[in-house]
Amino acid sequence: MFTAEKIQSLNELELEVYGYIMQHKNAISYMRIREVATEAHVSTTTVLRFCKKIGCDGYAEFKLKMKEYNKQKNINKVSENLSEIKAFFERLETEKFQNQLETAAAMIAKMERVLFVGIGTSGHMGQYGARCFTNIGKFSLCISDPFYPINMQEAESTVAIVMSVSGESSQTVKIVNGLKRSNCKIISITNTENCTISKLSDINISYYITMRQDEEHTDYTSQVPAVSIIEALANKIRNRLTEE
Repeated sequence: MFTAEKIQSLNELELEVYGYIMQHKNAISYMRIREVATEAHVSTTTVLRFCKKIGCDGYAEFKLKMKEYNKQKNINKVSENLSEIKAFFERLETEKFQNQLETAAAMIAKMERVLFVGIGTSGHMGQYGARCFTNIGKFSLCISDPFYPINMQEAESTVAIVMSVSGESSQTVKIVNGLKRSNCKIISITNTENCTISKLSDINISYYITMRQDEEHTDYTSQVPAVSIIEALANKIRNRLTEE
């Protein structure tokens, strides 16, 4: 509906209407024309002129088209997200990815302790990982507080599994540096291998999906790959412990 040609045809005041509508897409279908005009600081005439330039006979038709536009955008977003997750699962089944998991599982299986590390949402993933590994008989803990004091004794028999989407969190990097100084083995699970935490790790497992943030930089990147990797590692470790 909002083609480049139509947007270019808008004057300064009409662009104000367009800007307001783009910021409040879901609310427009329930607003009266006078409310839109007041919020956008323009006249109702300007709003009507905007509707006509977009290709609608009036504001009522624009509201209907806006409702369909939002519905279609939401469908496209879901489809896009599912396609990305599907592509990840296809990579997960490749020989290269499975070999990475086997290498990590072999390291984890021979260690006495597992320490998950993560901040924010990644901290919740770490807590899930610690519970998941404990369920299969592997002693595991999680550090999700960046200010938690770490006194690493017998670090040589401990492996840290670091969860971070960006791999650049300064708080997480600080913890990893401290663990490395204690000679603790580091396995990182990040979105990309081209990050600081990956470079500090003995093993990096990266999943490569689109990182998503809102205007306030709140991260809402899917955690499905992280959960899948944790569970895949747990299964491989359990098989190794059973064989022993």
